[in-house]
Amino acid sequence: MTNQRMRALLEASPVRLAPMASFTNVPFRRVAIGCGSGFTTNEEIDADGLIRESETSLALMRMDPALGAVAMQLLGNSAETLVPAAVRLVEAGADIIDINMGCPVRKVVTKGKGAAMMRDVAETARVLSALRRALDGVPLTIKIRGGWDDQHCNAVEVAQMAEEVGVDAITVHPRTRAQRFGGRAPWDLIGDVVEAVSIPVTGNGDVTSLTEARRMMSETGCASVMIGRAALGRPWIFDAAYDALDADGRAAYEQRVVDEHIWLIDECFEGREALTQMKKHLAKYIGERPGTRRLRAEMFAQTSEAALREVFARQFEVVETVTA
Repeated sequence: MTNQRMRALLEASPVRLAPMASFTNVPFRRVAIGCGSGFTTNEEIDADGLIRESETSLALMRMDPALGAVAMQLLGNSAETLVPAAVRLVEAGADIIDINMGCPVRKVVTKGKGAAMMRDVAETARVLSALRRALDGVPLTIKIRGGWDDQHCNAVEVAQMAEEVGVDAITVHPRTRAQRFGGRAPWDLIGDVVEAVSIPVTGNGDVTSLTEARRMMSETGCASVMIGRAALGRPWIFDAAYDALDADGRAAYEQRVVDEHIWLIDECFEGREALTQMKKHLAKYIGERPGTRRLRAEMFAQTSEAALREVFARQFEVVETVTA
């Protein structure tokens, strides 16, 4: 039954926003869904922190009915913390529990979490089995990488293990942990995983448009696609109608999305945190066009929301003029 629920969700969400630490909070996820993304996954929550009830981890539990199906991602490496953390998230309203087995960040993998879980397949199988038993009726998914490094590309082995212990779906970012985000993502590895298992596979990596998402699905056979970094500052990437607009139509669309995002940040956060979130996301909306390094520096120097919005509005116009 859980696998059927997962398949139905994926069929309704062929292209969706990928979870990204410090970015995929409630406001950005709502914006992405408004632009056409399928169901989204929150930024990773450290299971140890959640069990200790750290303020940071508890804050990341925020859910919103406007998001529809709620997928919550956990970071950890033991059943002793992941199981109670997952149960707590389900009790709080999570519809799907996703285990992060792909984070390449050093401070994460040195603790045996993230991509490090792919190094000990037998132990990870025990952890996932415990989660499967505890999450009766709740879809359990994982997000993995191609492997640890070029000598240990074991995504297929890990995927087969996951299917055997009852995981309902897998997301594959085919770069290894050692590659981080360098070079091109080898999509053929996603296809290898698709052929090796019968549960749904989602592809991720180097997708910067809906056209490329469709190409990934066609070339690899994956059931759906996640878009991560390419959606930062460009949530309209999920909306095919955006591409059909003329320059004025796109500008109006972008302004509407930015205004909504600012409003949602104000609704969800207060004070310093709201200002930090606005700086982070508005800097992404400006992008990497000529002169943006100086523009971002000026934005991050602001100490009030009003000043930040004024600088953003003025500088966004300048950037548009430069690139027109």
